[in-house]
Amino acid sequence: MREFIYFSSKARTSGNFDDLMKAGRMDIVCHFIINSFFLSHKKREDMILHLVFYGAPDPPKHLIIQPEKYLPETGKEVGSLDLSKKDVANFIKKMLYKYRGGKTEVFKGCFVEKKSLFNVVDELQEQGREIYLLDDRGESFDKIELKENSVFLVGDFEGFPKKEFKRLKKSLKTVSLASQVATILNYEMDKREENIKQNLKNSNFLFFK
Repeated sequence: MREFIYFSSKARTSGNFDDLMKAGRMDIVCHFIINSFFLSHKKREDMILHLVFYGAPDPPKHLIIQPEKYLPETGKEVGSLDLSKKDVANFIKKMLYKYRGGKTEVFKGCFVEKKSLFNVVDELQEQGREIYLLDDRGESFDKIELKENSVFLVGDFEGFPKKEFKRLKKSLKTVSLASQVATILNYEMDKREENIKQNLKNSNFLFFK
């Protein structure tokens, strides 16, 4: 299971917005969701995405999205996915609108709650997850040995506030990637998984030959 955490210090924490850019660059959030979950004609089933918003008017908000449970799908042809930024924005708005205190399940398997970034990180670490902080000065991605339970923490276009970033660096490993983080992460992890499958296939072939 792949797991990403996306943090935004400006993303709006209520559903009453229309202009995505003025809602703390919610347009970038939508792009990140699409890049995280969708291939050309299907969605990824092995992903969990955490969105942590610190914008007005009711921070913090923590949204959990699991595509195997629920994620809006559109498209006239069977098997097609024609998901738009508008579809994703409406999905986020509904999750924020329906928050009722505590941990609210808005759609099947998709939750919203008031929880800080550090509480999200601490909770995942208590579950034994290895969390990598995306940082331009971190170790190159192709040099790290990924564990099966890896989680990647990504900041928005403004990154992390200085105090929060310093605190995060003390407890998390840092790794460096270029822009389009979600796309690159999925590509690299797909490639590694394919190599493992191919090696297993070759090993079986040699064994039974």
